Amino acid sequence: MSDLFEEPETPQNGGNAPEFTVSEISGAVKKTIEGAFGRVRVRGEVGRVFKARSGHLYYDVKDDRNVLACTTWKGQASRLSVQPEEGLEVIVTGKLTAFGAQSKYNLNVEEVEVAGEGALMAMLEKRKKALAAEGLFAEERKKRLPYLPEIIGVITSPSGAVIRDILHRLRDRFPRKVLIWPVAVQGAACAPEVARAIDGFNRFTPGGALPRPDLLIVARGGGSIEDLWGFNEEVVARAAAASEIPLISAVGHETDTTLIDFVSDLRAPTPTAAAEHAVPVRLELLGWVDEQGARMSRAMGQGVMQRGQRLRDLARALPRADTLLDGPRQRLDHVGLRLPAALKGMTDARRVQLTQASAGLRPHVLASRIAPQRDRVEAAGARLDRAFAALTDGHRKRLDALERMRQTLGYTETLRRGYAVVRGDGDVVTSKVAAGKAGALEIEFADGVLAVGGGAAPSGSGTPPKAKPAKKPKPPAPEQGSLF
Repeated sequence: MSDLFEEPETPQNGGNAPEFTVSEISGAVKKTIEGAFGRVRVRGEVGRVFKARSGHLYYDVKDDRNVLACTTWKGQASRLSVQPEEGLEVIVTGKLTAFGAQSKYNLNVEEVEVAGEGALMAMLEKRKKALAAEGLFAEERKKRLPYLPEIIGVITSPSGAVIRDILHRLRDRFPRKVLIWPVAVQGAACAPEVARAIDGFNRFTPGGALPRPDLLIVARGGGSIEDLWGFNEEVVARAAAASEIPLISAVGHETDTTLIDFVSDLRAPTPTAAAEHAVPVRLELLGWVDEQGARMSRAMGQGVMQRGQRLRDLARALPRADTLLDGPRQRLDHVGLRLPAALKGMTDARRVQLTQASAGLRPHVLASRIAPQRDRVEAAGARLDRAFAALTDGHRKRLDALERMRQTLGYTETLRRGYAVVRGDGDVVTSKVAAGKAGALEIEFADGVLAVGGGAAPSGSGTPPKAKPAKKPKPPAPEQGSLF
């Protein structure tokens, strides 16, 4: 392929120069660039930055004369320790390659570093101004720390001296339950892991199987500005500002300052100081409680004593009980002496009143008052007798009418109209067959009963037997018998 760039020989006998396709040329240029440069580090200022929907980053790195197009693919962008920002002076590391579809070359960047501490501080100040303008640093939005949290969530590296110092300090001051969320505290993974940890603790359910902490501590030991840069990322600052749980930041040493310190509810100079701010000293708290109890006891004793003395002073100003009772006792004796005479006088007065009242109750007076009443009673009795007699007569007439109706409806009246009742062997006969079977027959007429022996006599023969004297008629069986 090296022959591709050699000076072609002068064509002989009118021959033409070699022909190449566009793809061959593009491929040759790409191989040449990648072979000549390989992996390079380039220093410059970040220009235009564009992040595609796919997650790829496209940006420029420039100096005062030229521009180098840079590309960072989605998988590489998540591993960058510093995200490129316009105006930031950086050192980018990657492979130089060519993009034949547009006849361009560019640098596939795998790592971005800030070129010097001054550039980092400039970028930090820019972020601080932007977040402060949104009000994330305002004191009125900071939450008050709980006096004695039940559960403390710690976001830090699970290994190292920081977590040991926090746990040791909490155990010395006031032992509490601690939940540890392990994160990377430097490098490209630091910022997203810290932000996820803060948001994750806030998503816990209060009182659940894994209870939600009452206080969060974000801690890391000291280091350079590059080591602490993950806590200067905007995603961490916004996660801390959005936390509903009060948060203490303890990143670096006392002289180290990161963005999370400005948005946290309290900034502790060291992780140990964060533990001291989180809980009071148990022994000091017990001593304070004992002291307050003693003060309360003394105050109550003094109050009782003062009120007792006040009561005794008031009691001395009061008269003695005997003195208070002398007057009532004397009035009682005086009334007691007057009582027999008063009772006798009242009895005499009532006797006179009784005599006066009984004077009008003589026998002739009573008789004169009773006589009119007697006449009224006798007149009322006479009226009652007449009313009773009239009522009785009416009931009697009604009863007679009912008796006449009964006689009229009875069977004896029917007998007077020419009917008779036939009985055989004591029972009423209602058919010829029953009459033939009877041993003896009796025929009752209105004027008597005729006995017929040996069954019924044949019609039209002989003389009819003599009728027996009339007997008292028997009452007929209801709704039975034969009338003919």
